[in-house]
Amino acid sequence: MRIKRQALIVWYKHRKNIRQLKRYGHFIYASRRRRFAIIYVNRDEIDEKEASLEKLPFVQKVERSYKPFISTNFENARPDEAKLYDYK
Repeated sequence: MRIKRQALIVWYKHRKNIRQLKRYGHFIYASRRRRFAIIYVNRDEIDEKEASLEKLPFVQKVERSYKPFISTNFENARPDEAKLYDYK
């Protein structure tokens, strides 16, 4: 059984505090220029992790990713005509 996970986008002030963010979940990415990090957290723990991250002095704001709630089944998607002939 797979555990449901969701990403948290953490906006920070200084890059030197990235090591502390690794304690809160699975650290995926940190942007140098825009100063944000992406951390994956279990969905049942997301409220506690978000609240504890917002209390940190170097964190500006914390946002949740909406990717798990977006439907990826497209109704009117037609396949590319060039690809149809490649697999026959």
